[in-house]
Amino acid sequence: MDVIPYSRQSINEEDISLLSKAMSSDFLTQGPKIAEFEHALEEYFGVKHAVVCSSGTAALHLAYAAAGMNSESLGIVPAITFAATANAVRYQGGEVQFCDVEPDTGLISIESLQECLARVSEKQKEKNNLIAPVSFAGAVAPLAQCQKLASENNFILVEDASHSPGASTPDEQEGTISSCSGIHALASTLSFHPVKHICAGEGGAVLTNDLHVAQKALRLRSHGINRPFTETDDMPWYYEQESLGWNYRLTDLQATLGLSQLSRLDDFLAKRRKLARRYDQRLRESPFQEHINCPPFERGHAWHLYIIRFKEESLRNLAYKYLKSKNILTQVHYIPVYKHPYYQKQNQGFQLPGAEKFFQGCLSIPMYPDLKEKEQDRVLETLEQFLLKG
Repeated sequence: MDVIPYSRQSINEEDISLLSKAMSSDFLTQGPKIAEFEHALEEYFGVKHAVVCSSGTAALHLAYAAAGMNSESLGIVPAITFAATANAVRYQGGEVQFCDVEPDTGLISIESLQECLARVSEKQKEKNNLIAPVSFAGAVAPLAQCQKLASENNFILVEDASHSPGASTPDEQEGTISSCSGIHALASTLSFHPVKHICAGEGGAVLTNDLHVAQKALRLRSHGINRPFTETDDMPWYYEQESLGWNYRLTDLQATLGLSQLSRLDDFLAKRRKLARRYDQRLRESPFQEHINCPPFERGHAWHLYIIRFKEESLRNLAYKYLKSKNILTQVHYIPVYKHPYYQKQNQGFQLPGAEKFFQGCLSIPMYPDLKEKEQDRVLETLEQFLLKG
C-alpha cells in the first residue's frame, strides 16, 4: 500500500521544463530570475518590496536584522511555532520571551501578549524590540491587535507568514485582514520549503513596504556588500562590504521553480480549501466528533496544515503509531519551543497553559494539493478504524 505523507510538494511538467531551461542558461545564481521572482511576489501580495533568500529561517533572520534587532533587543514569540521564529532572535543576540497561544487555534493570545508587554521594563522598551506573531497552519494571526500593542509599547511587528500566503480573515473593525500585505507588520516572511504553498526546493522571502528594511535585507543577504557605482561610472566593478552580512542568496534555479509555483498558488489554495471542507464535513460526524476537535476556521484560511486535536491526550500518540502502521504519515505541530533543551536551559520549569493544552492533543493529518480524494478517504477510514477499535 502506497505511503500517504502528511505533506509534500506539487511538481508538474511545466516546473520541470522551466528548470531544464534554467539549467542551460548563463546564470545558475545571481542572475535575472531573482529580480523577476521578487517582482512577481510584489505584484501578487501587493507589497512594495520583496527580498528573496535561501530559506524561511534566513528570511526571519534578515527581517529581524533589518528591523534593527541586536544584542540588547527582546523578541516576543508565540510558543507554538517552529523553533526558527525564536532562533532568529538569538542569531541577533537578543533575548526571547515566549508568549502563550489560544488553546483551540494555536494563534498568539492577545491577553498573554498584553501580560508579556506589561512585564517589560521602561528601559527595555527604549531598545529595538519586536513581536513576531505567527500566522499559524494557514490562519492569519490577530495582526491588527498585535500592531496596536506593538505601537503602544515601542515594539516592531514582524509576521512569520511561512504558513499563510494567500490567507485572509474578516475583522469587524478592520474589514479584511490579510497575511503578507505589509499593512500591519513592518515585514512578513515566507518559506519556500517543499511542504509550503510555494516550493522552491528551499528558499524564503522578506515582504515589506519599508524601503530601508528592503535595502538593508538586500545587502545583508549577500555578505553586507554594496555596489555604489553604476555601469556609467569610472569603476563599475567596485564594491565594498559595509556591514557583516551572510550568504543567504537564492539561486536562479530556485527562483525559476518559485516563479512557476507562484503562478499556481491560487489553484493550490483552492485545492487545499476543498480538501479541508471534506475533512470538516466528515470529522464533525460520529465516531470522530466524540474524540476529536476540528480546527475552528472557515473562510480565508490557507490550510497549510489540517490539525485535529484529540480530546484525550493518550489517543494522539496511539493514533500517530496506528496510522503509520497503515502507511499514513502524520506530524505534530508543534512541541512548544520552550520545551526544547536549548530553551529549557533558560526557562527552567516554564510553561504556558494555552500552548500546553494545544500541544497535548494536536496531530496534523495529510494535507497537500495533490492529495487525491480516494487517499483522503483512506485517511478518514483508517482513523475511524482506530477510534472504533478502542
